[in-house]
Amino acid sequence: MTLQLEHDGAVAIVTLDRPDRRNAFTMAMRGEIATLFDDLAQDDGVRAVVLTGAGGHFCSGADTGEMGAADSAAFLKRMRALHRMIRAIAATPKPVIAAVDGVCVGAGWSLALACDLILASPNASFAQLFGRIGYAPDAGAIWQLTRLVGPMRAKEIVYSGRTLTADEALHLGLLLSIEADRPIRDAAIELATRIAQGPPVAQAMSKQLFEATTLSFDQFLDREFLVQPFLATTADHREGLAATRDKRAPNFIGR
Repeated sequence: MTLQLEHDGAVAIVTLDRPDRRNAFTMAMRGEIATLFDDLAQDDGVRAVVLTGAGGHFCSGADTGEMGAADSAAFLKRMRALHRMIRAIAATPKPVIAAVDGVCVGAGWSLALACDLILASPNASFAQLFGRIGYAPDAGAIWQLTRLVGPMRAKEIVYSGRTLTADEALHLGLLLSIEADRPIRDAAIELATRIAQGPPVAQAMSKQLFEATTLSFDQFLDREFLVQPFLATTADHREGLAATRDKRAPNFIGR
């Protein structure tokens, strides 16, 4: 198996499992990852997801061994599969946390950027290596980097193809934290467990609002105007109010 799924309470842990190839994903894995995240999106028992890699690395991108021989039709099929995979991760209504150790480059970095939060070990490294094979970055990397670090820095990262250390990635706002005192997987699961205690419907709506920040301010407020009245009707809202009055922890049920 090149993809492993485990559960720790309400947290799903998805592990890319091709350590001999630094977890480079194959054409088949694109569909497997997309289908798995589609399934997790529909699983009410899952409230947060951790995405990580086996063998001390996150992901070295698409498997270059499958490149170079495709005709135009086959290449379009590859791109559709790539975009289905990255959309499935980004569109998951549950918070998704990337736990990055070792190499995180090319489209592997795009996988991490499609997640909501990124934690890294001190030895994590990041690079946009597409130029080495005559490609432009794909899987949404330029869009994500531009939003996170601005156009000029994103261009420098892409054009130079240089490697960023975990420290530099943190300084640029590309990471939430560097976890030096414990395995990165454990740190991500702990964070995911805390997040999973929150109200699932409100978190899903918040995720949609974050994606709407590309709208104008007025358009964003119009979107927000639709969200809060809907959330006001949920059982989780009533439970949150009751827990606040009773000075206890809320028990959100996702309704």
